[in-house]
Amino acid sequence: MKIIQVKKFGDPGTMALEDVPMLRPGPREILVRVKAAGVNPVDTYIRSGTYATKPDLPYTPGFDAGGIVEAAGPKVKGFRKGARVYCSGSLTGTYAEFTLCKSTQVHLIPNHINFSQAAGVYVPYATAYRALFQKAHAKKGNILLVHGASGGVGIASVQFGRALGMYVIGTASTDRGKALVKESGAQYILDHHHPAYLEEIMKITGGKGVDIILEMLANVNLNNDLTLLARGGRVVVIGSRGKIEIDPRLAMSKDGVILGMSLMNVLDKDLAAIHAVIVRGLKNGTLKPVVGKEIPLKDAAQAHIEIMKPGSYGKIVLIP
Repeated sequence: MKIIQVKKFGDPGTMALEDVPMLRPGPREILVRVKAAGVNPVDTYIRSGTYATKPDLPYTPGFDAGGIVEAAGPKVKGFRKGARVYCSGSLTGTYAEFTLCKSTQVHLIPNHINFSQAAGVYVPYATAYRALFQKAHAKKGNILLVHGASGGVGIASVQFGRALGMYVIGTASTDRGKALVKESGAQYILDHHHPAYLEEIMKITGGKGVDIILEMLANVNLNNDLTLLARGGRVVVIGSRGKIEIDPRLAMSKDGVILGMSLMNVLDKDLAAIHAVIVRGLKNGTLKPVVGKEIPLKDAAQAHIEIMKPGSYGKIVLIP
């Protein structure tokens, strides 16, 4: 079987396509034939060696996948061979033709969700749900700003916000991205490169400010976010690529809260609740993963370059 393997931390060129022996599932494990593997910004941080935790080398990147159950261990129930599934992490990495998962990491998908969409479920939708509901405690009627709404997590956040009955403002930097944010349900769509977009947000809220901000690039936007908060507002930092200086008085004046989050920290009981909601949303059509680009598995290095470019649009997936 073919896998992408990282033998040393560094730039995208450290990833190489390798042939390795076929995997076999243990008693409580499931072998999934990967039809599409999701690419996330966190994959690039781990590969570069700059992430807080580092896997043992060599390793295969990837947490997300859509595929088919190839085989299941004797103690696994509820998954027949050929079942269509999405993976929420794996034991062996998802940038591969096959990946080995714990049975709790495999979830059935409805027939109207294709494999590339399934590869865009776990990290984007679990992150969005965790940020909105388990961290920021979102409520119906809240005003939500999704700062960088055209990427995988951003689109998931917009869809969850609208499903709850929130007023959603989404930002993007390209016409194509703004159109996607609108299609996903945001009532207001702004260009975060426009010099007056912060003033426009305050006009939209009648000067009140926003209740919740989901922030994908905190090293650029966090101080501005604090100026946009309503009293008691919350900023959830989902992504950051460096340091930023902020004025703490901006948070003090609004009783504002800055919350950090990482999917790596979620407890199993909270993950179970997240996946129950995701599966239900996929079935009833509330949640609709958007695939922006499909790239061959062998070109994983190019996918890591693409995902770090500005102007994100949906999910990037690798096709074995």
